[in-house]
Amino acid sequence: MYLSVQLSCYPLADDYKPPIRAVIERLEKSGLEIYPGRMSTEMFGEYDEVMRVLSDTMKWSFEEYGKAVFVAKIMEGDRRPR
Repeated sequence: MYLSVQLSCYPLADDYKPPIRAVIERLEKSGLEIYPGRMSTEMFGEYDEVMRVLSDTMKWSFEEYGKAVFVAKIMEGDRRPR
């Protein structure tokens, strides 16, 4: 099953840009199709791989940078930009 995900990360820190950049860089290295945007990052791939990458990335972010809020919109199907 193919997933389309829109992910936003809101670090609870005054210096919020470095954690956001690090999350995007980590997602880009995952092998999934990633499209960073100004307010969110879109990611696309097979269900199991997308969910694994989301889980691993959020856990890593919490361990590396502390508290943050992640907001994900997950839709079954291919909604990649054409």
